[in-house]
Amino acid sequence: MRSLRADFAALVGDLDRCGLGRGALEIARLAYPDLEPERYLARLEALADAARARIGAGMPPEDVALAVGDHLFGTCGFRGNTQDYYDPRNSFLNDVLDRRTGIPISLSVVFIEVTRRLGLPVEGVGFPGHFLVRVAGRRGPILLDPFFGGRPVGHDELVDRLRALHGGREVREIPPEAVRTARTPDILGRMLRNLLRAYLDRDDSPHALAAVDLLLVLIPDSPEDLRTRGFLYERLDCVAPAVADLRRYLELAPTAPDATDIRARLARLAKTSHSIH
Repeated sequence: MRSLRADFAALVGDLDRCGLGRGALEIARLAYPDLEPERYLARLEALADAARARIGAGMPPEDVALAVGDHLFGTCGFRGNTQDYYDPRNSFLNDVLDRRTGIPISLSVVFIEVTRRLGLPVEGVGFPGHFLVRVAGRRGPILLDPFFGGRPVGHDELVDRLRALHGGREVREIPPEAVRTARTPDILGRMLRNLLRAYLDRDDSPHALAAVDLLLVLIPDSPEDLRTRGFLYERLDCVAPAVADLRRYLELAPTAPDATDIRARLARLAKTSHSIH
């Protein structure tokens, strides 16, 4: 039986076959090992079929997107989870479809997957701190916020959000990277990073390890994630893989501010390893 890591690697290695929804459901196996993705892919198909009745022939893309948003967030009741934002279930697509609640990125995945089935290309946008989607408009691209019912978000609001994110510091322009299109690996990576943070906050080392392990499928030489995985291996008394990850971290970031501390940690781990043997 293959591991979740192997299955995830096989999926993301063929993104044309994988697709965003399928990749997100594979991530959900972190909490639901026996999850059957076909059941939830069919749920997305059903949502698209129901929304199709609201779409007229020749309707402009932005009107199609707004109609889909009205169906999902009005009729179906999908909503942002403002009461328990950091609940890991908000990041699992199956839970979001079952509970009809999520965070910006998971609700954006639902929106992207439903509109894709209707033939409307909608892009994910990795805006700092709050994921958005983008659709073509008659006067140019329009950003929508699935966390707040799929409503449009204009330039001034984006500036206000960046200002708040930077502690009130003056922001006049929106950096291009803040509204750059997020590709499928970017979206899956951001979902995994949200889960990693949630599990670390809960001191759930086994699930945090599983999440960062999938992140390293997407970004194999990420020093930060190798260090995190090394620390988690150490916490779980897996000395050999902890040493391997921390050594690789130093290879990739030999002048990192914590390099001296990591070398000392490796020395302690080596003593531990020798005492075990």
